[in-house]
Amino acid sequence: MKRGSLCMLAVLAGILLAAGCRTGPEERYALKGRVVASDPPAGRVTVAHEAIPGFMDAMTMPFRVRDGWALEVLSPGQEIEATLVVAGERSWLEGIRISETKSSGDTLVTSPGPRIGAEVPDFGLLDQDGRRIGLAGYRGRPLLVTFIYTRCPLPDYCPRTSGHFHRIHRQVAALPDGRRPRLLTVSFDPEYDTPEVMRRYGRRYVAPGAFGEWIFATGSPEEIREIAEWFGLSYWKESDQFVHSLVTALVGPEGRLVRLYPGNEWTPEEVLAEFR
Repeated sequence: MKRGSLCMLAVLAGILLAAGCRTGPEERYALKGRVVASDPPAGRVTVAHEAIPGFMDAMTMPFRVRDGWALEVLSPGQEIEATLVVAGERSWLEGIRISETKSSGDTLVTSPGPRIGAEVPDFGLLDQDGRRIGLAGYRGRPLLVTFIYTRCPLPDYCPRTSGHFHRIHRQVAALPDGRRPRLLTVSFDPEYDTPEVMRRYGRRYVAPGAFGEWIFATGSPEEIREIAEWFGLSYWKESDQFVHSLVTALVGPEGRLVRLYPGNEWTPEEVLAEFR
């Protein structure tokens, strides 16, 4: 084959590879704010940012960082400018510029979470129909628990978690009762996420008759704080949004913690392997 033909094939292959790696059209927004916390192992930084016109109000949020050098030098109190990129189910910061450093008293405090094998308390909640439920009532079958709030604006946080649960919900339907997990999604925004709101949110993912297999729950602020802290979830309110970590837990049929899936890097396939 001629040299020119080989070069053309290489260029074509590169174009096809790039096209296959796209996750959707990218939307870009200018971001300005102050670093509140940095988590280099997780590749994230929490920023108290100004309003982003056309996307979200001023608030404090954790963001994934694509610039490796930035994770090594970012620290609380630094004023930064960056580009927020939203592409399908993913978002990240790039093009970070550090302008100045100010003292910061804000920190993102994380809860250590429970030990594997610990008995899960009988936390009380309200399901999407406004009925009182307790976690002890779901013993006898595995239970997957996760935490979201319905107004979460970043696609790779709460929406991704709910999307993962949707895939798990569909794929475990054929399993026998003893191995088929029930799913529980708990909102940590009980003031807005009433049972009615949770029911509407749940209908995006399941038919009304399937709520017995996937419960969408809320509760009083005290009840939500209690269950969230036990599972190691951290969150606080900023304006009408929340700064929060992510955690999903697998509870065994006997009511003991089997596994924790922190963050949003776990996959439905990883969880499904527990039931095969």
